[in-house]
Amino acid sequence: MKLGLSLLFALSKPLRKAIPVLRRALDEGVEVVELVDEGLHRLNRKRLPFLKRELSSLGLEVSVHGPFVDVNIGSPYEPVRKMALKRHFKSMEMASELGAVAWIFHPGLLTGVSYFYPGVEWRQTIRSVREIHARASELGLDVFLENGNDPVPFILKRADDFSKFISELEGDVELRVAFDIGHAFICDQVEALIDVLGDRIGYVHAHDNDGSFDAHMAIGSGGVDWPAVMGKLKAMGFDGPVVVESVEGVWESLRFLKPLL
Repeated sequence: MKLGLSLLFALSKPLRKAIPVLRRALDEGVEVVELVDEGLHRLNRKRLPFLKRELSSLGLEVSVHGPFVDVNIGSPYEPVRKMALKRHFKSMEMASELGAVAWIFHPGLLTGVSYFYPGVEWRQTIRSVREIHARASELGLDVFLENGNDPVPFILKRADDFSKFISELEGDVELRVAFDIGHAFICDQVEALIDVLGDRIGYVHAHDNDGSFDAHMAIGSGGVDWPAVMGKLKAMGFDGPVVVESVEGVWESLRFLKPLL
């Protein structure tokens, strides 16, 4: 497994001030840095030369977390869904130009019309995932759908959700997943999701919480049984990036996690 670090913890800083902290990350054994295409770190062509230069000098692989603010690929309102895809496609293009090893995106969300039109967000998300994978194929980009968390109304949080979703995509899309351990823990789905997803898991987000709120705490400071989770991932043959997505205790999280990889 490769140790990674998400720049989520530095999202409040301008990107040019956040990147230098990665020199310290190298000393902690980090091999993959995850950029967050959101807020002050939003990717654009003006920033690409700087990012390419800095990341190349550090010798780090790069991944990109797609945008997530006001983005719903399951929106029943087609102009909103199309807007979400437009934003995603631009992010994917930036990721491709950076030579990203992965691009991660969130599932669709339930809306206020779910009661009146059951399943509409599910069907829209299916459409969106097919379009995202088609664009990824054109770009030669590996994309990973992340499992959601309670109480946010994501349509994909639990093992049963993914089983149904995968069966409906079968033959069209070979879905790969960014397994978020913190999200799964809140939903009491850590073991169940690993069992159902198996080798579809190609990327991992690691952060901790107390089981009630997606706090992105330091690894080892919450309720996740990290030796058990990492042991289960190893047993099923996972050898991809494990990216620390904590927003506090980042360096301590890297040191805690590294011996478990």
